[in-house]
Amino acid sequence: MAQGSRQVQTQAQQQVQTLSPQQILVVKLLELPTVELEERIHSEILDNPALEEGRETPENGEESTDFEGNEDNNDNSEPNDDISLGDYRTEDDIPDYKLQEHNRSREGVAEEIPFSDAVSFYEILKEQLAMQDLTDEQREIAEYLIGSLDDDGLLRKSIESVMDELAIYRGIYTTENELNKILEIIQDFDPAGIGARNLQECLLIQINRKADSPLKQIELDIIGKCCDEFTRKNKDKIIQKLGITEEQYNEALAELTKLNPRPGSSLGEAMGRNFQQIIPDFIVETFDDGTITLNLNNRNVPELRLSREFTELLDEHTRNKENQSKESKDALMFLKQKVDAAQGFINAVKQRQHTLLTTMQTIIDIQRPFFLEGDESLLKPMILKDVAERAKLDISTISRVSNSKYVQTNYGIYSLKFFFSDGYTTEDGEELSVREIKRILKECVDNEDKEKPYTDDELAEILKVKGYPIARRTVAKYRQQLNIPVARLRR
Repeated sequence: MAQGSRQVQTQAQQQVQTLSPQQILVVKLLELPTVELEERIHSEILDNPALEEGRETPENGEESTDFEGNEDNNDNSEPNDDISLGDYRTEDDIPDYKLQEHNRSREGVAEEIPFSDAVSFYEILKEQLAMQDLTDEQREIAEYLIGSLDDDGLLRKSIESVMDELAIYRGIYTTENELNKILEIIQDFDPAGIGARNLQECLLIQINRKADSPLKQIELDIIGKCCDEFTRKNKDKIIQKLGITEEQYNEALAELTKLNPRPGSSLGEAMGRNFQQIIPDFIVETFDDGTITLNLNNRNVPELRLSREFTELLDEHTRNKENQSKESKDALMFLKQKVDAAQGFINAVKQRQHTLLTTMQTIIDIQRPFFLEGDESLLKPMILKDVAERAKLDISTISRVSNSKYVQTNYGIYSLKFFFSDGYTTEDGEELSVREIKRILKECVDNEDKEKPYTDDELAEILKVKGYPIARRTVAKYRQQLNIPVARLRR
C-alpha cells in the first residue's frame, strides 16, 4: 500500500426526519385545490366502506361543530402540528400576477365564477406523455416532474429535491441517473425548451431542434460558451472569444432573439384560449363597517363521518373476540384497518381546513388595507417567511397552501401568489414594495422618449427623485424581471 494512503472508519450521528403515513396524507391534501379535494374525497368514500357522507354526531346526540374551517377539539391530530419538509420554491419564484373577474355582487351567493384563461400546458404535456412507452413507475415519475415545472415550463427544483419528494410523497425510490433520463424524454416534448433547468439549457434545446448549418453552430457557441456575455449584450467579447465576424454575430443574434425563454407560456398561447372555470378556495367579504369575513368555499365538499353500520360491526366483533375463528379474526382486522383509515382521513381533512384558514387569515391581517380598499398599491411587501412566522407554521406549509389556490374578494378573484412580493430596504431602513417600484419603473419606460430611452443610471435617478432610492444594479434586475430590454434595444 502506498505510503500515506489509509482507510479510516468513522462513526457519525445524523438526524433524519421521517413522516408517518398520516402526516404524508395531510401534506397531500394540503396541496389540493377545492375541486381536486372534492374528487379525492369521493374517491376515498368509494374505496373505504367505513367512510360515508354526513355530519359527525357525538354520543350525547348533539351535532359536532361544522368542520368548514373550524377546529375540532376531538381531532386526534393537532391542527397546529406543522410539518416541516423544506420549501418547494424560493420566494423569488413566486410570479407577480393576478386573476380578476368582477362579476359578483356584494349580496350575491358565492358561485363558480367562469374565467377565460390559456389552456394549461400541464395537460398538454401529459397528453404527449401518454404516447411514450414507459413503465408505470417511470410514467408516475414523469408526471411528477411535469407537475414540478414552473408556469414558464422550466424545472427549477434540483434533481435531489425531486428524488426526496418522490420518496416522501409517492414512495418511489429512484436514482439521479433515472430521473435525468426521464427528464430528457420530457425535454423532447413540444414546444422546444420545456423541462429545461435554466435559461441556457432552454435555449440550447431550441437551437438543437434546428437543421444543421454553420449559423446553428455559431448560435450553439454563443449560448453554450458565452451565455453570460450574451445576456449582458456584450457583443465585442463574444466576437473576440468565438473568433467570428460582426456580420455573423448579427445574423446569429437575429435568430436567437426568436427563441422563447418561457416555453410553458407560449404553449398556452399556442393552444388558444379556452373557457375554463376557476373555483375559489376562499371567500373573503369586506363590509362598509370595515369588517372582513373569511370562509372556505366548501359547498361541494361533503362532510364526512364514520359509517355507523361499520363501527357497530367492529364493536360486535371486538366484544366477541374470545374463541373467534381465524376468519373472524381476519374480519376484525379488516374492519379495524378500514375504520382507522377512515378516521385518519377525516382528521386529515379537518387539519387541512384549519391550516388553510390560518394561512389565509394571516394574509388578510398583513394585507388588510388592500382587502378594505382593493387598491393594489396598498399591498405591502410580503414573502412566505412573513406569513409563516405570524401563523406559526413552517415556510413549506405556507408554500403548499399558496400554490394553486384562489381567493374571491369584493374586487375580483386573485391567486394567493398575487399577495406575495419582495420588499426593498433602503439605507435608512425604510422598506419599499418591489411591486410598487416595478410599477413606477414600467411607467417611466412607457413614457420615455423612444429616440432617447433612459439608461439604467438615468432610471435610478428618476426613481430616486420619486422617492425610491435604489441602486443602478437593482434597477437592471427589476428591468430584466419585467422583460424590458436595455436602452439601446428600446430605440
